[in-house]
Amino acid sequence: MLTIHHLNNSRSQRILWLLEELGVEYHLEKYQRDAKTGLAPAEMKAVHPLGRSPVLTTDITTLAESGAIIEYIVRHHGKDSFAKPSNEQSLQQYDFWMHFSEGSLMPAKVALMVFSKAEEKVPGLIRPMVRKLLGEIANAYYRPNLKQSLKYTESHLQNHAWFAGSEPTGADVQMIFPLEAMVATGKATDYPAIKAYVEKVHQRPAYQRALENGGKYDYA
Repeated sequence: MLTIHHLNNSRSQRILWLLEELGVEYHLEKYQRDAKTGLAPAEMKAVHPLGRSPVLTTDITTLAESGAIIEYIVRHHGKDSFAKPSNEQSLQQYDFWMHFSEGSLMPAKVALMVFSKAEEKVPGLIRPMVRKLLGEIANAYYRPNLKQSLKYTESHLQNHAWFAGSEPTGADVQMIFPLEAMVATGKATDYPAIKAYVEKVHQRPAYQRALENGGKYDYA
């Protein structure tokens, strides 16, 4: 039996979607973010030393990191629509988007989010100076990188129904979290293909079942 250790409003929601698509039986352990810090609760470190979600436990292993968990589930339980593509070109796209999600898209988004939260915590007298400094860093690096990544993703989705081939795969599972977060926070108004893609995923019955099981999720 697979057990998913699920944190509210986190990457683990996409793992629930994959399991529902594949019809895999699983047990769900739910955790809530700390009300003050917004981080995972301390008890998650008893599951995995990193103390972050998602974590997958089985009779023989414990896995952290979304990409590794998706690969494990696909390898052991994958069906035609969510297996790795057999076509070489599609397989290359699969590998690319699996890494692009957390390697290119999320770092810039997370950095901008951290900058925003940091400004809120700075004492009022020095807040303008800190805001100016963080804004210059963001404009020099993070915002241009995020914009470039979103434009590239938009271009792909304008010409492809899914990220790696004609059917959804693990690459779509990996990509959905950053994209739905961008849409939900109003950062994707200039990217209609991304918005349409997220809406298409959210309409899938398996995704709806994952929402029912996972609980309140701000990005859907």
